[in-house]
Amino acid sequence: MSTRSYLAATLDLLGAWHTAGAVPASAERVVPDGDDEQSEYDALMTAADLSAALLDGPGRRCVLVAQTSDQTSDQTSDDGDGEIAWRDVVAVHVDTDDDADPDDDLAWFAAQEIPHLLR
Repeated sequence: MSTRSYLAATLDLLGAWHTAGAVPASAERVVPDGDDEQSEYDALMTAADLSAALLDGPGRRCVLVAQTSDQTSDQTSDDGDGEIAWRDVVAVHVDTDDDADPDDDLAWFAAQEIPHLLR
């Protein structure tokens, strides 16, 4: 069994976390209320709102998606208290433009595309 979390970030935070190889325990997390598509979307958009609050001026909302095992280890945790190992990041959602409309959907990128996104 696993847990999906949506983590609010900025592109600067994304770069720092990518370099560090982990998402810190202090990152804002949103866990969907259920397994249905609407719950997942609601969690994504809540994390996007938290990301907007992290921006200091113009920028792009950024939300990481992590899939963690229900069994915890030193490197990963699904209880919201531990850091998330980079290997558990499965995707990232980002605005396509600075200062996008908050009602706009975020673009989806696979975890493998993050280095290209950061350039």
